[in-house]
Amino acid sequence: MSKILVAIATYNEIENLPQLVETIQRLLPESDLLVVDDHSPDGTSLWCMERQKIDIHFDCVIRAGKLGLGTAVLTAVQYAIFNEYDFFVNLDADWSHPPEKITELLAVMENMENSSQYDIAIGSRYIHGGEIVGWSFSRKLMSGGVNFLARFWLGLPTKDNSGAFRCYRVSTLKRILERRIREGKIYSKGYSFFEEILFRLHQGGAKIIEIPIRFIDRKLGKSKINKREAIRSLAVLFLLGLSRIFGR
Repeated sequence: MSKILVAIATYNEIENLPQLVETIQRLLPESDLLVVDDHSPDGTSLWCMERQKIDIHFDCVIRAGKLGLGTAVLTAVQYAIFNEYDFFVNLDADWSHPPEKITELLAVMENMENSSQYDIAIGSRYIHGGEIVGWSFSRKLMSGGVNFLARFWLGLPTKDNSGAFRCYRVSTLKRILERRIREGKIYSKGYSFFEEILFRLHQGGAKIIEIPIRFIDRKLGKSKINKREAIRSLAVLFLLGLSRIFGR
């Protein structure tokens, strides 16, 4: 049986997290679940620490403050590598990613009959069968533009490069990223982390597949996206593209 870690990065998600954890553990009772929380003042941190005391399959990392989504996911990646999991699944805390699709992502990754063993399975909004519900036209336009930029500028073959809902083969993360992580050479702190890590893995020869999902905008809690972070993310993508062109 595969050793599976499901990770969720949180900041002020007390309205969503408890039920999401229950749902994931019902779907994958033998998997472990990690929450990386940025010291949420709404009670998320306290809930995680209490859950940790009573649930052997639940762990949490409470960080000193709001340090960025990218660094939170990177913390979970390091946890998965250090604890020698087979697969690492990441998803958002706000129910925008359907948890029932986790089993489909894992099934594709675990399929030993497939001669092209995949290293990453992406829950994709932008392939046939994928859908976005609840976004304004401007947000869809911005997301589509970022994903086009990632394909054109970074040379990525995938259509959904900015989504957080993914399953990774941990041995591949270790082979391609461990040294770079140790040397502090993952540069994205926020939302561009997902494009950067995909770019690094693709450069390292990782095989990627996309699975369609129905993405539904959050109903509870507040989005953490802001203009400053969006501009910073575009700057990171620009610099990554330059490194690809000049081979540095």
